[in-house]
Amino acid sequence: MPTDFSQPLSNARQQLDQLIKQIKTEGHQENLLPTLETVLTQLDSMARHDHLTGALNRRSLVAMLDGELARSFRTGHTFTLAAIAVDGLEQILEQHGQAAARLVLQKVAKEALTMLRTLDSFGRVAANEFAIVMPTTWLEASRKAIARLKLRMEEADWNSISPGLKVTFSTGLTTNAHKDSADSMLKRASAALQTARSQGADRIAEIEPPLPDYDPNAEE
Repeated sequence: MPTDFSQPLSNARQQLDQLIKQIKTEGHQENLLPTLETVLTQLDSMARHDHLTGALNRRSLVAMLDGELARSFRTGHTFTLAAIAVDGLEQILEQHGQAAARLVLQKVAKEALTMLRTLDSFGRVAANEFAIVMPTTWLEASRKAIARLKLRMEEADWNSISPGLKVTFSTGLTTNAHKDSADSMLKRASAALQTARSQGADRIAEIEPPLPDYDPNAEE
């Protein structure tokens, strides 16, 4: 479940400061090690996740995407990258306020993390853009996954954030190519997302990866 890490981060820092002061004052103490390890684990998790939504942050999502590209290169398996953005977030901000806009992003992340497969990676890569790495998934299967997520968003209780609020999202999809990098896939998925958003709300657009260069010598 997504968590706003601002308060836990402050608490972890306070704990760490207290432990450091205690060690400086009283010297090395074995009984402090478990607490220190717990705090370091918390800080490591916070460093990998977006502080607002609890999704992976951009750096962590890119690392997962790099790993999936490497695995695909070894196995030849195709996978999908989806980019999604809340429709009309600027209008939500203007009409319902900053707190509501933040809660919308948190709820979108919560619903996605609840519904997606454990092998999928979900991260926030821009202010109003999330990305999903879907291993061993062709475009047809990814479209079905996005459709399920759209239905979940449609059925979610947005009135708890602001009466009368409805939230949809647009999606850009692409699959990997042999010479892809994380950066090239993110750019292609974002371009597909912009195409979807230009068509209206709640749309999906796809961009196929470029075909490999033809090498006539390969057939000789």
